[in-house]
Amino acid sequence: MITINSEKCTRCGRCQKVCPALIPVIGKGESPTLHHPEVCIECGHCVDVCPTGAYDHSAFPPESMHTIDRNALPSAESLMELIRSRRSNRTITGAAIPEKSLNMIMEAARYAPTAQNSRQVHLTLITADEGLLAVETATINFFMRLSRFMLFPPVKLVLRPFLRKLYDEAPALMAMNEQFRQGKRPCICNCTALLVMSTPKGYSFGSQDSNLAYQNASLMAESLGVSQIYMGFVQTAMFMMGAKRAARILGIPEGHKPWAIMGLGMPAFKYAKYTNR
Repeated sequence: MITINSEKCTRCGRCQKVCPALIPVIGKGESPTLHHPEVCIECGHCVDVCPTGAYDHSAFPPESMHTIDRNALPSAESLMELIRSRRSNRTITGAAIPEKSLNMIMEAARYAPTAQNSRQVHLTLITADEGLLAVETATINFFMRLSRFMLFPPVKLVLRPFLRKLYDEAPALMAMNEQFRQGKRPCICNCTALLVMSTPKGYSFGSQDSNLAYQNASLMAESLGVSQIYMGFVQTAMFMMGAKRAARILGIPEGHKPWAIMGLGMPAFKYAKYTNR
């Protein structure tokens, strides 16, 4: 339910300009009205932009609203320095990631924008050793089975001309398998946590929304000194083995599809410089 307090409303028109559903109607000298409030997507733009607190929105009680402290925001220069210095630091140690840091990383992901404010992105955090090992094992086994099939001489003769780049990666996959046999976890880069962004299978903007969440989480992790690495091998394996099996391995909700997977861990050291890119 949405109402506007006519006495508090100054008819500035800000809410009308920012509402994606075109609900507020603010005319000069007229009382503010609401056009089809039932189509509200509960984005909160109207409540947040109103300078006088004229809105009463059932989805946003007073205790959920917070005044922005713009003095606490990073400058454009400091934010750019963070962006430029962000690296996929693979020098992961066995040190535990502070729980507070993990909570802040997940909160940053939750605050990412989503299509039509649908909030369909589900975050799954894997920290238990058995869960991490299950992901590593499923990924390496998938690629080893795929490699054996693709390296079968008749198959290789047919496919290599079309999948040259994939065949060029075969030695790297074999090296990763050897590392796995030695007790290491090359597919997840020895990370101590995995953050999975997933959405319901039929959702049209799953990839876009999940990777927006990933970017938020990545920058927060960088600011906290936590390494974050895109799990390309894991993501590829989960995509190719199918949503049902992937959901079971990753522990995401049934009927969900994983769109982005971030590895997290404490690095042995930090980079001293960044190069132009």
